[in-house]
Amino acid sequence: SNCLNSGLRKIVVLTQYKSFSLDKHLRLGWNIFNNELNEYIEQIPPQQRISDQWYQGTADAVYQNIYTLEKEQPEMVLILSGDHVYKMDYSNMILFHKENEADITVACMEVPINEGKRFGVIKTNEENRITGFHEKPSEPSPSPNNPEAVLASMGIYLFNTRTLVKAIIDDAKQNTNHDFGKNIIPGMIQLKRVYAYPFGDENNYWRDIGTLDAYWEANMDLVQASPEFNIYDKDWPIRTYKKQYPPAKTVFDKNLPDGRTDMILNSTISEGCIISGAKVEGCVLSPDVIIDSRSEIYDSIIMESVRIGKNVKIRKAIIDKYVTIPDNFNIGYDPEEDTKHFTITDSGIVVVRKGMHLI
Repeated sequence: SNCLNSGLRKIVVLTQYKSFSLDKHLRLGWNIFNNELNEYIEQIPPQQRISDQWYQGTADAVYQNIYTLEKEQPEMVLILSGDHVYKMDYSNMILFHKENEADITVACMEVPINEGKRFGVIKTNEENRITGFHEKPSEPSPSPNNPEAVLASMGIYLFNTRTLVKAIIDDAKQNTNHDFGKNIIPGMIQLKRVYAYPFGDENNYWRDIGTLDAYWEANMDLVQASPEFNIYDKDWPIRTYKKQYPPAKTVFDKNLPDGRTDMILNSTISEGCIISGAKVEGCVLSPDVIIDSRSEIYDSIIMESVRIGKNVKIRKAIIDKYVTIPDNFNIGYDPEEDTKHFTITDSGIVVVRKGMHLI
């Protein structure tokens, strides 16, 4: 969506293994580009034209598809990660890149210094030219403008194409991780004009969701009363593909003799959901979720086509697609019992794998 909203119409998605669902999503949800205008979004798995290896790193993924750059011959190439959540108008970054006559531009933002070891940490001069780049340092250096923060790379790289091609060819000859953050960018600082583009939307929201805990936290951000990441922003629409389900509905109220009633607080409820006398608080419900009477679901992500029985209690969980949870089942209340059946993350989030039929 960021690319589309920024006016970028030539997009290549480099996929690795187990990409079937992603391929399907791109095919069904992003068939809006006009080939006659040379617009496209293409997914490309490892081509193994140069070797028989899978992608060995982010730089190697581009190197294995270098023929695409030779064919299209773009002036610049924007390298993005697929597991980050943010809103960004890339056209502003491109303008910054041109104005500074940069060879490479790295998008960056300040993060608390205690989180710096999770990121590539950047040092710059007064003109925003990068003078140092350290990937996930054990003792990150503070930002010159804020001693409580570090300047962190967002994993967004804009290259002049000639610079990119030479860099990935040279890197392919070396025994490295073939990674932009670990190898390419640090190696270019003394050789090329490498600049830091200071990211900033209205609230500086950016999340790396490369772990289950981070994925859960980002979803919980969405259900806040005033979410930092606003998916309802009509000026910056977030596109996706969705099946044709009927509207969500609730079916019981407090006037029933047996006291069954629906209560939904601080949650997003997708189309096709049916909530029958249950309590849902702080949750993200995907399409076609059915929750039966007197169940209570808190602070959880429920994926598509999950069936939850009566008197079920779920807390701080990720329930994957097509799971069936029987009556009177508890998830997230007994760590010892949860560990026997499910995956537990470092922060205690319970993950129920796809297709489980619990008994």
